[in-house]
Amino acid sequence: MSDTGEKKPASHPYVGLWVTKDRSVRHELLPDNRYVEARGNRERAYLGRYEVTGTHIEYWDDTGFTADGDFRDDILYHGGMVLHRER
Repeated sequence: MSDTGEKKPASHPYVGLWVTKDRSVRHELLPDNRYVEARGNRERAYLGRYEVTGTHIEYWDDTGFTADGDFRDDILYHGGMVLHRER
């Protein structure tokens, strides 16, 4: 957050929607460093914040769960899943 209380926008190129090949898992990385994860028919299955350092992403779910992943060649590898950017 900035000194004025405003959230700083994400400063990385990964903002947007990332999906598994079958679209059963969808991660939307928002510009305010928040994310929404959809699973199957549950559009807001998980909500939380994230931080990207280089090509590594750390997730903190609002319930306290943590996870991480890595971006390689415009693919997100996260928790045994492979997610591709949705254009």
